[in-house]
Amino acid sequence: MTLLLGLLLVLLVGSGAFFMARDRAEGLRKAAGTGKGRLNSLPAYHGGFAFLWAAVPALLFLSIWAPLQNRLVDTAVLESPAGQQLPDFDLARDSILGEARAVATGASELAFNPAAQALVPVFEAAIGRYSLIGSIFALLLALAGAGYALTRIRPDLRARAGVERWVMALLVTASLVAILTTFGIVASLLFETMRFFSMISPGEFLFGTQWSPQIAIRADQVGASGAFGSVPLFWGTVFIGAIIAMVVAIPLGLMSAIFLTEYAPPKLRSVLKPLLEILAGVPTVVYGFFAALTIAPLVRDLGIAIGVSGASSESALAAGLVMGIMIIPFVSSMADDSIAAVPQAMRDGSLALGATRSETIRRVVLPAALPGVVGGILLAVSRAIGETMIVVMAAGLAANLTANPFESVTTVTVQIVKLLTGDQEFNSPKTLAAFALGLVLFLVTLLLNLIALRVVRKYREAYE
Repeated sequence: MTLLLGLLLVLLVGSGAFFMARDRAEGLRKAAGTGKGRLNSLPAYHGGFAFLWAAVPALLFLSIWAPLQNRLVDTAVLESPAGQQLPDFDLARDSILGEARAVATGASELAFNPAAQALVPVFEAAIGRYSLIGSIFALLLALAGAGYALTRIRPDLRARAGVERWVMALLVTASLVAILTTFGIVASLLFETMRFFSMISPGEFLFGTQWSPQIAIRADQVGASGAFGSVPLFWGTVFIGAIIAMVVAIPLGLMSAIFLTEYAPPKLRSVLKPLLEILAGVPTVVYGFFAALTIAPLVRDLGIAIGVSGASSESALAAGLVMGIMIIPFVSSMADDSIAAVPQAMRDGSLALGATRSETIRRVVLPAALPGVVGGILLAVSRAIGETMIVVMAAGLAANLTANPFESVTTVTVQIVKLLTGDQEFNSPKTLAAFALGLVLFLVTLLLNLIALRVVRKYREAYE
């Protein structure tokens, strides 16, 4: 038995409370005669009032009980005779417990470790016991809430206001979850970054030009202290995401928006605009394959043809070109909306004064739509500098401080993935460097988004 049964019971009780409260309100309205307004709220609001009182407290309890149940189950298993025979080493013990839990929950069919197989019946019994306890409490809460709501069904009950208060509470809770999640991410980054800076100088990290986080085992080995200069990483991020990609995305995205808004017939626009938006839905790994298998060889051959020494099949230019194609919809969509928001009267006035269509677009439409266009560009940059897969597959992993687009470079996000891949110890500067990189990248992205919002709000024109 799992908590799914408890969830189904709660929803069943809530549905029953909804129909009972609605039917009771309908009866009260009919008993009042033809005076339909005798009820303060419609019967549907009375039903919603009862459903919310029956379901929300019980569902909240289940959301708290679910993670608590896992801890209780682990404790019960460890206190059992079979659990007391497990090794004291945390990694080995956790591996056995995880394997036994997977078999007990149905995620795996068989445990390869005999110790884990012996714990499967213990896990099944503990999970069933605590799931039953949680389901019973949730059911009692649902019944209590439904009973309370049904006793409140009266003609003067402000059921609609009650429903709106519940909805408002749910919306506030959702907002708080999002905000607290952001604060949790920032706090974890700050904590680990402070640990990193206690080992490595902030000046070396922020201004160093050598990146080699590999720490040797012995002090007499080469690179025993490592090198944590992040300048090549941030330069690679800016070079690929903010320079090369923007050189591709801004002209193509802006011209696409101008064509679709000012020149394309309505039928053609209805076809081309969805096709352009499809680019935003393509997984980045597909772009990575395209960059690695198609664009990168072409860029390498181009470099060799024009005599560039050291032209590589993994280059900043290949990654930047494909990344620019990927973010075209971000630029085009916001530019399209901004251009479309410019009143037609401004266009007609410009044309009436003798300006051509292109002059009208250049001197009237684009200046009026500039805040939205700039905001879209800044948001596209923040999206580009956070890209990982395209850089991994097309630009490589080498941290080079170079302005040659035909050479291999890397970005911050790629190095974060590299540092945190596999089994890592969180007491070495090599691993903690990922959090320092993540914090700086977070601050840069946040700054770009704030600038974009500031530009849009400050220079936005309100047209009637």
